Amino acid sequence: MLSKFSNRLINETSPYLLQHAHNPVNWFAWGPEALQKAKDEQKVILVSIGYSACHWCHVMEKESFENEAIAALMNEFFISIKIDREERPDLDHIYMDAVQAISGSGGWPLNVFLTPDTKPFYGGTYYPPVKAFNRSSWTEVINAIAQSWKERRNEIESQAENLVAHLSQSNAVTQKFNGAINVDEKNLFTIDQCHNMVANILKSADKTWGGFGRAPKFPQTFTIQYLLQYQYFTNSSEARKQALLSLDKMLQGGIYDHIGGGMARYSTDNEWLAPHFEKMLYDNALLIDVLCDAWQITNNEKYKTAIYKTIAFIKNELTQHDGGFYAALDADSEGEEGKYYVWQKLEIDNILGKDAPLFCNFFDISENGNWEQTNILRILKPSNEFIADNKIDPYEFNRIIENCLKKLVSERAKRIKPALDDKIILSWNALAIKAIAKAALILQDESLVKMAENNFIFIERHFIKTDSSPEMIHTYKNGVAKFPAFLDDYAYLISACLQLYELTYDISYLEKAKQYACYVIEYFSDNENVFFYFTNKDQKDIIIRKKEIYDGAVPSGNSMMASNLSKLSVIFNIPGWEERASKMLAQIIDSVEKYPSSFGIWASLLQQHVYGINEIAIVGLNAKELGNKIAINYIPYKVLMVSTIENARYPLLKSKPASLDSLIYLCKNYNCVSPFQTIQDFLLYMNKSIK
Repeated sequence: MLSKFSNRLINETSPYLLQHAHNPVNWFAWGPEALQKAKDEQKVILVSIGYSACHWCHVMEKESFENEAIAALMNEFFISIKIDREERPDLDHIYMDAVQAISGSGGWPLNVFLTPDTKPFYGGTYYPPVKAFNRSSWTEVINAIAQSWKERRNEIESQAENLVAHLSQSNAVTQKFNGAINVDEKNLFTIDQCHNMVANILKSADKTWGGFGRAPKFPQTFTIQYLLQYQYFTNSSEARKQALLSLDKMLQGGIYDHIGGGMARYSTDNEWLAPHFEKMLYDNALLIDVLCDAWQITNNEKYKTAIYKTIAFIKNELTQHDGGFYAALDADSEGEEGKYYVWQKLEIDNILGKDAPLFCNFFDISENGNWEQTNILRILKPSNEFIADNKIDPYEFNRIIENCLKKLVSERAKRIKPALDDKIILSWNALAIKAIAKAALILQDESLVKMAENNFIFIERHFIKTDSSPEMIHTYKNGVAKFPAFLDDYAYLISACLQLYELTYDISYLEKAKQYACYVIEYFSDNENVFFYFTNKDQKDIIIRKKEIYDGAVPSGNSMMASNLSKLSVIFNIPGWEERASKMLAQIIDSVEKYPSSFGIWASLLQQHVYGINEIAIVGLNAKELGNKIAINYIPYKVLMVSTIENARYPLLKSKPASLDSLIYLCKNYNCVSPFQTIQDFLLYMNKSIK
């Protein structure tokens, strides 16, 4: 039944904001109208931040924001603003930091109270409608804030000033090095640091269920990727074992959708059984990326299968007709978390008939259920062990399981699907382009080449602000592009361009990567520090320009830019870019070494500095064919350039004349060993050089 209410959010495009468009709360979107109204009326601003796939956001909306009595209080006392954290990650970062400073914890929904000039002074996450879970009720919070503003306004404003000063100070990264860094002289990056990072990672490793730390457990694909890179150089069986165990247990667990493919955001338990069910584009892009590494290293078909199944999920569930990738699928359907994904055993029995016992045994399905009296499909015993223990013919087992899964796909399609967040985010699309391009390359799959290139074409068509500038927009939906792009958008897009070049050998991707890097340096740099701001220097509606350093659910823009600058410095011979990347890493080297799980991309960059970038150039008539053969091999930290002719514009292709039999050049710092005539000789040399 439609609500009798509507508010200004009805004019927005964000699915999350539209979810609240019929609340009795007089919601505003963040913008001049709301901010000016708060100043004119000298009212406290309530900012409530969430995202469409957030379960507890839905809970608080249903309990409080749809409650007319509670809404009346909010309308009386506050200017209430709803923000989609995925549309405005800059605001989310600022006010999340504020709430964490106030309460020691954070999360979504994020509810923070601001003075009329947008300075935070109090906040928290989910509040129940009545006092519960050792939390004050939302009504109590509203009334307390309103009374405090009325009686102690000067004190609150002073508190807000102090909090903003604290946020500004904590945002500053210590400038350790002012001059040029000579890495060799200062001995900043060492193999011992790589060993220490692995030791620190393994301290928190779950040796039984994979992953790191305890519940809630996140995929931490950067950490897994670092361990795989480390084992390549050191032959560490322990690093390899923990990395692959983590991937295996996630792919066997309920966090992975065995029916439709794709992975949820995190697991609520140590065994990867029960996720919060929301499925985000970025998680699945990052999963594909690391699965590509696992496939290259092991040639185990289960990783190849998971790559294809995860890409199929993106294609089937998150792809717009003209190539853009949507943001996410909700956790809830029909108002209930996970309802779309769980099964009763009787359902399975009726659908699968005689094959049900085998299927239920393999996927841990029982009468009592494995989660809240229902069943989440998960694999407790790998298929090869299950086949051996049950003395089943492997071909027959695979045939039955595949047939059963197809039946469940058809049956599940009859259910009411979780809501789709159909906005298209530049940074997340760039992560997906990179991952799919990487998969296309190592699997030599032309359909995936087209998928990656079509998405890039979509991005160029809809996200470039003007034809005369590389300035980009952050989000797009229904023909409307919104908000200036953030550092992450550019950093991930540059990385995607570099991967697309390795896939296609189209030199235009390198030129675009360089163009975007120049733009970032001009518009996102801090003149007093080597790190980049999250926001463009022309953006004016924020109280602080933050610098994001940590690699969390997604890579930090700074770590990705440091990695990009290192590679681009080799491709275009720009020593200053490598120097800046080294300075960025050097400033936080101690933290990276001690807490590598929070600095996963930085950890890989440190290891790259230790072992160096393999500069591989192939020149000759069949250069592209040889490039493809090299690319299917796992070689971390490389720049691969391929050309049928000599190209003086690029240092790695300069002074390397083409010949009928292409030559393979392997260099470091532009110093090359004797060229190789065959892939076999090249790979043999590479294998010897790392031992």
